[in-house]
Amino acid sequence: MSASHRSDRSILVAVACLVGSLVALCVGTSFAKSLFPVVGAEGTVALRTAFAALVLLAVWRPWRRPLARRDAAWICIYGATLGLTNLLFYMSLRTVPLGIALALEITGPLGLAVLSSRRWVDFTWIALAAVGLALLLLIGGPTARPDMAGAAYALGAGVMWALYIVFGQKAGNAHGGQATSIGLLCAALVTLPFGVAQAGAGLLAPGVLLAGLAVGIVSSALPYSLEMVALKRLPRRTFGILLSLEPAVGALAGVLFLAERPTAGQWAGIVCIMAAAVGCTATARRAAPTPSVEAAAAAPGRRGETAG
Repeated sequence: MSASHRSDRSILVAVACLVGSLVALCVGTSFAKSLFPVVGAEGTVALRTAFAALVLLAVWRPWRRPLARRDAAWICIYGATLGLTNLLFYMSLRTVPLGIALALEITGPLGLAVLSSRRWVDFTWIALAAVGLALLLLIGGPTARPDMAGAAYALGAGVMWALYIVFGQKAGNAHGGQATSIGLLCAALVTLPFGVAQAGAGLLAPGVLLAGLAVGIVSSALPYSLEMVALKRLPRRTFGILLSLEPAVGALAGVLFLAERPTAGQWAGIVCIMAAAVGCTATARRAAPTPSVEAAAAAPGRRGETAG
């Protein structure tokens, strides 16, 4: 097999892995919503982060490496923001369809990228994202608009995601696996009190624990593994552009598994925000050291995966 054929095959495998990670994330999140009536959104996110943390601690065994005090502090802060990102996002899912919640959340890292760049072309992406938000939040009658409290939770998750990117870069001096596992442990410590307050001993029911383990694997461990394969084979910009498809995948998962039916206007809003994310990533300067949607993609910490 020639080198070009091997390269093409490697790229196809990487794209398939990344698409698979998006599907696993959205399917796992759809399944997670089935736990809401039992342990609430807070209990569900507590189970997800706790099981994901246990899996990653077992894989990376972070205690084997020395860790500077300054790096440890940044890892704890970034882990806390990851936990809040998860918590706010799952709170939004109580009343907002999955695809819409994902589109609202991605405005956080998109806004961070634009504010970090301040080039004229980026105002195009601001305008496009604003149109998308208007279509999602303001257009249509009361029955067509998403719940405003749920939308606020999703936007808050986006703010936390942007802060997670910033703090994740601050923690970048530590080994990726070490930062990931300790950070997710901190995320679990942040979410567990909310889960216990909501569900109490119900979190320990065998069926709930088994479902929580499944959610942690399908929506965290599996996407993380697939993304790591893709990230090693795809250019970061290509990775970021493909990752911007997540709201559409989420909307389709909502249609298939949750009987969610976004309106035509909401689909248009999702597409506008996705296009803004794609455009921001595609026009990002390669040498720019500032965070971007591309940087967010390269650190797969979305809603409880890991940041390597």
